[in-house]
Amino acid sequence: MTSLSTLCYIEKDGKYLMLHRTVKENDVNKDKWIGVGGHFENGESPEECLLREVKEETGYTLVSWRYRGIVTFLYGEDVTEYMSLYTADDFTGEPIDCDEGVLEWVDKTEIDNLNLWEGDKIFFRLLNESYPFFSLKLVYDKSDVLQYAALDGKAIKKNGIYLTTDF
Repeated sequence: MTSLSTLCYIEKDGKYLMLHRTVKENDVNKDKWIGVGGHFENGESPEECLLREVKEETGYTLVSWRYRGIVTFLYGEDVTEYMSLYTADDFTGEPIDCDEGVLEWVDKTEIDNLNLWEGDKIFFRLLNESYPFFSLKLVYDKSDVLQYAALDGKAIKKNGIYLTTDF
């Protein structure tokens, strides 16, 4: 199965708005902390999906956002997802309860202490270092273990071993 999605990290006062995924059954993200976003609807552009998903999950309307990279996420042998990754630094509106979990503002220095996908730690580092637009490929096995990662077409982790820490 191949799908298209967006993921956004909204920034405010040195914090990211994080979603603790606790609600959905059979959720590949169950108990993980992620940004907000979701799958494209028919005919949507990445930006249209971003704006719709952020509004649906948070109540916020984004005013300022930046397309940071494309993440190719492979999970097991049957899931391939192309995820457009964004950050946003300005929004309007009032927060709402999210039906996918709990939204919480988390200090950027505390992000690594959360239950994250291992590959998310890679793109958080890229975001924090203001790395230019990037393509990140993340290959997980069905046990949620990152087997392979490539940044801009160059392997950085292979067979569970990091080949480089320099990005």
